[in-house]
Amino acid sequence: MSVETAVAEVVTLASELIAIDTTNTGDPAAPGTERAAAEYVAAKLSEVGYEPVYVESGAPGRGNVIARLPGADPARGALLIHGHLDVVPADPAEWSVHPFSGEVRDGYVWGRGAVDMKDMVAMTLAVARSFKRDGVVPPRDLIFAFLADEEAGGFYGARWLVDNRPELFEGATEAISEVGGFSVTLADDVRAYLVETAEKGVMWLRLTARGTAGHGSMLHEDNAVAKLAAAITRLEQHRFPLVLTDPVRELLTGVAEVTGVPFDPDDPEAAVARLGNLSRMIGATLRDTANVTMFEAGYKANVVPSVARATVDGRMLPGREKEFEAELAEILGPEIIREWDSLPPVRTTFDGALVEAMATAVTAEDPGARLLPYMLSAGTDAKSFQRLGVRHFGFSPLKLPPDLDFTALFHGVDERVPVEALEFGTRVLDRFLRAC
Repeated sequence: MSVETAVAEVVTLASELIAIDTTNTGDPAAPGTERAAAEYVAAKLSEVGYEPVYVESGAPGRGNVIARLPGADPARGALLIHGHLDVVPADPAEWSVHPFSGEVRDGYVWGRGAVDMKDMVAMTLAVARSFKRDGVVPPRDLIFAFLADEEAGGFYGARWLVDNRPELFEGATEAISEVGGFSVTLADDVRAYLVETAEKGVMWLRLTARGTAGHGSMLHEDNAVAKLAAAITRLEQHRFPLVLTDPVRELLTGVAEVTGVPFDPDDPEAAVARLGNLSRMIGATLRDTANVTMFEAGYKANVVPSVARATVDGRMLPGREKEFEAELAEILGPEIIREWDSLPPVRTTFDGALVEAMATAVTAEDPGARLLPYMLSAGTDAKSFQRLGVRHFGFSPLKLPPDLDFTALFHGVDERVPVEALEFGTRVLDRFLRAC
């Protein structure tokens, strides 16, 4: 047995996981969808000798699976490798293939979750199975966690487990998971692999404006819809202050060294603009953002309603939580009622033995590549695990074609992952976990 066993089955695992519809609508009253995928993972682990723990977290169907592989040095902190099983909704009418087909075509595995994040779940599962079959003893304990509800904040997944079953992660000091370790071609086949060392905080706002109801044909000076629309327009037009954080500075400095194009710290937006498709995500880490995602008001064409509601997806940089909240209050004004759920930012430094092990594993498969840190504009289950004191990195290794707009695939139509990238990532993950 060898890593090639894991490589040989990773595409099948990814395809079969995608074919299990684990859509998470974000509605807490909706039935859980993760159980079937969690049972699939548990069966694959049990098949090779693990004794996985299956936990339904707070609501029926919200399945989670945790398994531990003992390492050579129990005194060392354990490494947590976690991935989520749920996915965002997908409309089949918009797709070239059915989003829950898991079809393998044209060198890609297609379907919702292909990059977010059943690719990493499949790679993790393939390597975990290979290690158990081959009797591999890693340097430290490895904790494999396959989780529910990440797409809605982890309240029925990682967050619930941290609050209610922290013993499952006993001894964990470091973790790896999604949205990092993917390649970006910067110049003439020179690739950088971006490792997530920070992520913005989340504030999901529910905004309410109240006014006086009445007939739509009359004059109205207290229109709830107009009030909320005006506040939302002010928010849309507002630019939060530019803040150059350490991970963004390190990324742009590293890109400049690789490409030979100087980076001016006084004009980071110019450097970000040169990143092509990646600029959408990296540009969002230069400042706080607040985007309106839902608006609800009214029930008949000739009735002015008394209530209007909107939802805003707010993301704030590390250290900007209080300033962000105060700025929102000033922009929206006192007439707009604000309620929210929030998740904190995450950040660590780009150094240490684990980072060195990542670099060694990547460059063994892609000589000449360079690892660079970056900040994720979105969020992951790291927000929950940091409450246990776990240091987190986004490291789901993928070697990508230079012309693939990878960031557009997250929550996008025709989400897909290259077969060769899955096989590459499995080899890198195998090397990394043998040396971590």
